[in-house]
Amino acid sequence: MKLTFSTEDEAFRKEVADWLQANLSGEFAALRFRGGPGDEHSFAAERRQWEHKLAEGGWTCVGWPREHGGRGASIAQQVIFFEEYARAGAPGRVGHIGEGLAGPTIAAFGTEQQRQRYLPGIINGTELWCQGYSEPGAGSDLANVKTRAHLDPATGQWTIKGQKVWTSLAHEAHWCFVLARCEAGSVAHKGLGFFLVPMQQPGVTVQPIEQMTGTSEFNEVFFDDAKATDLIGLSGDGWKIAMALLGFERGVSTLGQQMAFQNELDEIVRIARANGAAQDPALRQRLAEAHTGLRLMRYNALRMLSAKAGDDPAALVYKLHWASWHRHLGALAMDVLGPEAELLEAAPYQLTRLQSLFLFTRADTLYGGSNQIQRNLIAERGLGMPKQSKGR
Repeated sequence: MKLTFSTEDEAFRKEVADWLQANLSGEFAALRFRGGPGDEHSFAAERRQWEHKLAEGGWTCVGWPREHGGRGASIAQQVIFFEEYARAGAPGRVGHIGEGLAGPTIAAFGTEQQRQRYLPGIINGTELWCQGYSEPGAGSDLANVKTRAHLDPATGQWTIKGQKVWTSLAHEAHWCFVLARCEAGSVAHKGLGFFLVPMQQPGVTVQPIEQMTGTSEFNEVFFDDAKATDLIGLSGDGWKIAMALLGFERGVSTLGQQMAFQNELDEIVRIARANGAAQDPALRQRLAEAHTGLRLMRYNALRMLSAKAGDDPAALVYKLHWASWHRHLGALAMDVLGPEAELLEAAPYQLTRLQSLFLFTRADTLYGGSNQIQRNLIAERGLGMPKQSKGR
């Protein structure tokens, strides 16, 4: 497991940190620490402009190969970029779904024509993406998708009909990659396709899901005979491609995620010292446990990145670990703030950063694969135990 960085890597770190320091100023100064999970509705227009600023500086898609328009940064340099981005308090990325999920998937499985069509817009920050996976009745059980795609042989176009839910950024996205059933009579993992669907067209309706806080980070998306521009791979390859995409999701950006977690923990410790909560032995012990858990998370992530693809069972426990740790951190934040933090006068609610953290982390153990699903994966794939009985 690599725990240190070369002289060249540290020079790269300084380049990243200096650029962020110079550019997170003026019109972008207000974006520091904004737009992350639970705060994605904030500064939407300004964060789109920030995406363009990153592109101008060459700081989008740093890990993509040069032949696809990226910087070709090494794994170590990608880790450094995400760490310094979070350390600087740079805003949540509106282009992260394109950069981290759609782009690498198109590069790996798409045709050369598809790469030339879709990758430049992601690199330039001009085309945003959303993810069309979850459906009512098909969340953690993704293979249960009911959205259907029908091919018109005369035009070569696919028609998409169905519903997706919990779709982040759907109200801003230009494109959606959609997992849909394209073979009549198919079930489970078979007969699925991976489609690229333009969002600005007749037949696509985006409906915000308003939460109790009055914000709408997520959306429902209805496809009523919407047209799909492209199919990635072959008809029936959808499950294979969808699973490969989830592998991209748990890559080097996890180290940046942990730096964002560190920022949150630092704020909780600061408040605990200021309001006296740090003098409470029980809270002090929980703060120490949070610190230790975060360090273990980092070492586990570094071990994953140092391992060869597919040969480290540590990857199976990562989502379960960070989601559970982060949920506990949200509860710790509220206990450090004290009982008055549970009271808000009336809507519209002006939540503090830590109140938002508490509310959003309630979902960490659900989205992206619930804790129960993660434990099944660890048991079945990591430990070789019998598959869970589906019942009758």
